[in-house]
Amino acid sequence: MRAARLIKMVLLLQARPSMTAAELARELEVSERTVARDVLSLSEAGVPVYADRGRAGGYRLIGGYRTRLTGLGRSEAEALFLSGVPTALREMGLADAASAARLKVSAALRPELRDAASGAAQRFHLDAPGWYQEPEPPELLPAIADAVWDDRRITARYLRKDTEVERELEPYGLVLKAGVWYLAARVDGDYRVYRVDRFTAVTANEDAGAAAAVGATGATEASDGRFSRDESFDLPAFWAERAAQFARSILREEVVLRLSARGVRQLPYVTERAAAREAIARAQAADGPDEQGRLTVTLAVESAEVAYAQLLSLGPEGEILAPGELRARMAAAARRTAALYA
Repeated sequence: MRAARLIKMVLLLQARPSMTAAELARELEVSERTVARDVLSLSEAGVPVYADRGRAGGYRLIGGYRTRLTGLGRSEAEALFLSGVPTALREMGLADAASAARLKVSAALRPELRDAASGAAQRFHLDAPGWYQEPEPPELLPAIADAVWDDRRITARYLRKDTEVERELEPYGLVLKAGVWYLAARVDGDYRVYRVDRFTAVTANEDAGAAAAVGATGATEASDGRFSRDESFDLPAFWAERAAQFARSILREEVVLRLSARGVRQLPYVTERAAAREAIARAQAADGPDEQGRLTVTLAVESAEVAYAQLLSLGPEGEILAPGELRARMAAAARRTAALYA
């Protein structure tokens, strides 16, 4: 731990002209007293760290010193490709690896290029969770991420409705969608998707003494708990297909509604966007708006209950025509709202 911190300090000083004790302490997540002790240890080891005294002082390397400890380790190289998603890195336990990788890359660059990383970070940032959400990373996410990196089978227990189920999974990949983590895994030869926050226990398989076995796909399984990855598996394509299937599968009911021009514009923002756009396109291609400029659409929805919550936000820009029960419920809500403002 301390050796890694000393290397990181050298790389930080190599990447910047000078750093104060407070800046180093913040980067290394230690106290300024620990920074002073580490600087002394580096000096005793022959690393030329010089301390500038005074208010504007700090630490710097002298004599054109450059470390050769810039080779990327495997975990650092893999984390570097995810460095544009800092929240995801922290949740998977890879923040330290990504930080070390960025420092090594910075140390290997020519001096005039060392501001490239900070320049990019100040111009582009990915914030994955949706608005008004406080994402809580699943407790078991780091363990699952380790298994994904290592191609190691896991024995997992997870909640399916009100029942806890145990399965042996081959974890192929993790997906972060709107602040929610999902695991793409192979089980019994099929690829499935699991919500990570529904896992209650995860154990990495350690079958070091077992003989090699043939898996469901015919591939030879490793004998140390690892599985042979199907190299044709494409995680982005798999996720896009399953996400589209999921979106279609939950839209089991239909609602007929008449929309004003403003309601047509608002509909994709209050309900499932693809379904809304398809409904609008069909209606416009069929009959188009009526003489009052209103468009009648047939919208696929998850349920009447969900449709009520979503379409209520349209207010007078949308009128439910069918089913009758939903229309009556919307009318009752409109009367209660009118009474409040009477």
